[in-house]
Amino acid sequence: MVWSEQVVVRAGVRLVCRDWGGSGPPVVLLHGLAGHAGEWDALARRLHSRYRVVAVDQRGHGASERHPRDVSRAAYVADVIAVADRLALRRPVLVGQSLGGHTALLTAAAHPGRVRALVLVEAGPGEPAPDRPAAIGRWLDSWPVPFPSRAAAAAFLGGGAVGAGWAAGLEEREDGWWPRFDRDVMVGSLAENARRSFRHEWEQIECPALVVLAQSSFVPGPEVDDMLRRRPATTAMSIPGTGHDLHLERPEVLHSLLAGFLEGLA
Repeated sequence: MVWSEQVVVRAGVRLVCRDWGGSGPPVVLLHGLAGHAGEWDALARRLHSRYRVVAVDQRGHGASERHPRDVSRAAYVADVIAVADRLALRRPVLVGQSLGGHTALLTAAAHPGRVRALVLVEAGPGEPAPDRPAAIGRWLDSWPVPFPSRAAAAAFLGGGAVGAGWAAGLEEREDGWWPRFDRDVMVGSLAENARRSFRHEWEQIECPALVVLAQSSFVPGPEVDDMLRRRPATTAMSIPGTGHDLHLERPEVLHSLLAGFLEGLA
């Protein structure tokens, strides 16, 4: 194991991080909803020789506090700042996938002097979607837990690198393999996104930004067009043959794009 475990406690909430070390500029990796820090392992292995890399199990996820009372967007943002402060990550580059990208976006908007650059992987300001939390709840309810094995979970969760990445976040109990999150916490974490867009926050971002999208992207084309219209200096790229979990499908391609972006930062 190359990484070491770091624990940050903010307002009574325990946050567990995978610290990959490195002496270069800091990079913080933020997973998506129902995900875990280990999703970034393949990318982190490629980055940590040149950067100080930290992947966070966000509140309600993985090894972090499973039942936080506060699942607001502001709480997730404050956690990122707390991790940066406690681990001495000065002006990190924030890299986030899906809801983790949304957290990174809001952090960069709320703390412009604290973020060097922003990388959104399959993420954007979003549009109001009142039915999204219920849809996520139904999807999580469809999981046939406990899974009899990690391999069975990987097959159910899509197979290949994507299924393996999701299954790696499960925990083994006496009766099988279970998610390391609470279904209602996941649904609650989407409540604000369901009510409104965060286009205003996107416009407030002052740092360089890279948007990496899948060929079969969850981010609608009109939303991407609006993002680029509001921030014309944004760099946007698409990875062919990928879906929403492109960081699991093609970590080597994501690393290549990310490395080029990081090397170009002032």
